[in-house]
Amino acid sequence: MTATSPYLELGYVARAHGLRGEVAIRALDPASETLDTVVRIWVRTRAGVEREMRLEALRPTPKEDIVVLEGVASRNDAEALVGAKVFVFREDLEPPAEGEFFQGDLVGLEAVDASGNALGRVEEIWTTGEVPNLVIRASGREELVVPFADEFVPTVDLEARRIVIHPPEYVEAGRKGAESGGGPEDAE
Repeated sequence: MTATSPYLELGYVARAHGLRGEVAIRALDPASETLDTVVRIWVRTRAGVEREMRLEALRPTPKEDIVVLEGVASRNDAEALVGAKVFVFREDLEPPAEGEFFQGDLVGLEAVDASGNALGRVEEIWTTGEVPNLVIRASGREELVVPFADEFVPTVDLEARRIVIHPPEYVEAGRKGAESGGGPEDAE
């Protein structure tokens, strides 16, 4: 979805929960509390059917939120939603502060280096630590994983759909004669 989309992807329906139509929604960002702040979501099923749904109740758990959705009254109803993408309405959220971005707006941006050379496209965001990691892919190139921090991502231009990347330099562990020297293999 583009930055002008009325929706932001939040996560997906991971599974049906119980017998009364509850679903487990897993957010792309495990630390997200967005579902706590909205009363409606937009759902796109695996079959491509899209619809707005109202949240009636929510119980957070460590890995996902257990949600009661209006009109989902049975386990069969809930199972029909498994695998569906879950979006929130942009207008229902506070806008990000200056220099901050909704993670969903970064997906799809063209990644370039400081000289403007194409590196690929932001395909995913992995939130596995304190800083999200942008996953950049291009055909014929190795996947590039870059921390979303000023040191590595100095410029984000949502209007131009471009992001400037300073890829981290990786050192091969245990390599003899490493340029930097002083590694464990050099100790006596």
